Amino acid sequence: MTATDNRLRLGIPKGSLQETTQSLFQRAGYNLRVSGRSYYPDIDDPEIQCILIRPQEMARYVAQGILDCAITGLDWILETGADVAELADLRAPWPNYGIVRWVMAAKEGSPFATVADLQGKRIATEAVGMTKRFLAAHSVNAEVEFSWGATEVKPPILADAIVDVSETGSSLRANQLKVMHVVLESTPRFIANHQAISEAWKKGKIERLLLMLKGAIAAATRVLLSMNVPRAEVDAVLRILPALATPTVATLANPDWVEISTVVDEKRVRDLMPSLYAAGARGIIELPINKIVD
Repeated sequence: MTATDNRLRLGIPKGSLQETTQSLFQRAGYNLRVSGRSYYPDIDDPEIQCILIRPQEMARYVAQGILDCAITGLDWILETGADVAELADLRAPWPNYGIVRWVMAAKEGSPFATVADLQGKRIATEAVGMTKRFLAAHSVNAEVEFSWGATEVKPPILADAIVDVSETGSSLRANQLKVMHVVLESTPRFIANHQAISEAWKKGKIERLLLMLKGAIAAATRVLLSMNVPRAEVDAVLRILPALATPTVATLANPDWVEISTVVDEKRVRDLMPSLYAAGARGIIELPINKIVD
């Protein structure tokens, strides 16, 4: 197939996920550039056409086949009820790519402590469908109205309670709100149109793209440790390395020494290095990793 025969239509989330998504593609080996007010980002792969769309709308366009695949939050997949294939959870230790919580909250000092207390009351939210399903699951009948923004300032005058997204809880605290329930925990998901993944070319293209994205995420918190170790101390050094690591042991020019290299969590390096040195390891090097494909 030539580049003109096939193009994968890929939805890139606009807004809070945009910058981190662009960084993820860079780490995965793609030069993704969002310029000015254009809604068609450039990417250095002629077989991919990118379209910048709000996450709230993404799943609907994928379900309709307007987009072949996209990145959006689990929250908006559930909110729209779109029939899409969820291919991967892309949670990562980067801004807006971790777990975000949709919480039900009310004003501190209000009489509302649980969802049952909201019978017949008014709830403001951007996620109307999600909120109605949560109320139905608890047999509560309340008025749910769509909020166009600044949802956290609406209690107690404009609404009795809200359902809003929260990462750190700082906005809730700043507006003297108390969390009553966690309605949903959401993470970024890679989704695809069912028809697209039934076509061999598109399915293969999506799988290769996803392999690189997941490889970049897998490497986000890990580094490569390499060191020279006297043969007599190899067992002692291997006992120090994490049990899940699979070290490579290579012979050096000096037959009395070997090189050991392994992948470890970056946060453990500061404790590992002194212990490895004390066990006899020398020339210990920490190297960054761009991608890990298992």
